Amino acid sequence: MATVFLVVGALGLLVLLVSLFVGEIGELGLGDVDADGPFSVPAIAALLGGIGFGGAAAVSLLPDGLPDAAAALLALAAGLVVAVPLAWGAIRLTRALKDMPTQATLTRDDLAGTQGVVVSAVPSAGFGEVRLALAGQHLKFAARSDLPLPAGTPVYVVEALSDTSVHVVSTAPHPLPEPGGTP
Repeated sequence: MATVFLVVGALGLLVLLVSLFVGEIGELGLGDVDADGPFSVPAIAALLGGIGFGGAAAVSLLPDGLPDAAAALLALAAGLVVAVPLAWGAIRLTRALKDMPTQATLTRDDLAGTQGVVVSAVPSAGFGEVRLALAGQHLKFAARSDLPLPAGTPVYVVEALSDTSVHVVSTAPHPLPEPGGTP
């Protein structure tokens, strides 16, 4: 009898694994199944797994002298005691994950207006490299400028030339003329 419950538990795990690796299997003739409701794939998998493995554990703890029908009913009841909270937890977890707020994916349009610093000198007729602070991350990009910029120069992105290159201008204060020099 424990083997039957173990097979039911393994079936629950199989349903969950197929759902994870293949995709939602709730559209197999079940109509419009709520993706995070009581008939969702994670809830059904948790229910089957809980009944199967909880029932198998109960069978191993039951005394040997019980009739098979009584042992099966007790094991099924124990499996349900395990399965219902598992299914409820699966429903709550999938709802929480589905409704979790996320930030929009950054695109090259988000690069304009960011600030950074020159990492590799930017020549006037070529590309150098800059490190930009974007959404709390430091990312490196190829950079072009109208004027040559030495390493360490703070910069501002005027335009994203591509997904990996930007056009920058220096934000460093202009140096004051040396005393006795021409302005």
